[in-house]
Amino acid sequence: MTGAREPKPRSRPRLRTAAAPPPPPPPPPGKAPSLDPVLSARLLARVRKLCLALPGASERSSHGSPSFFLDGKRSFASFSDNHHHDGRIALVCAAPEGAQAMLVDANPDCYFVPPYVGRLGWIGVRLDRDLPWSEIGALIEAAHAARGGRR
Repeated sequence: MTGAREPKPRSRPRLRTAAAPPPPPPPPPGKAPSLDPVLSARLLARVRKLCLALPGASERSSHGSPSFFLDGKRSFASFSDNHHHDGRIALVCAAPEGAQAMLVDANPDCYFVPPYVGRLGWIGVRLDRDLPWSEIGALIEAAHAARGGRR
């Protein structure tokens, strides 16, 4: 027979293996992954309780971070979890004049000059260090007062 084709040899069937689960989606552009989601959630809950106990305080997201406002307008504190890969879980808050330099000089392991608002005298407070919560609460109250809040 001319022109007849020979059948192609059949290959072995492929074995299907269970696919590995897909990796978690990357964080949104500009947002670094959380350092420790469980610790971060616990610390944010404590900060939220302290901030929202102040008169006129409210919370909303600002620049991708939970932030606290006075009368819905003036920010007095913002929670930060690995902001731009800085390796810190922190609170960035307003401060009375001169407080930033005093605190950062006295305890640079717990306090820092934060990006963007540091030039305005705001303070970065490391929440992943062993600062007493009474001190953090006092800083939040001072931030609230510095932005015009009343106690």
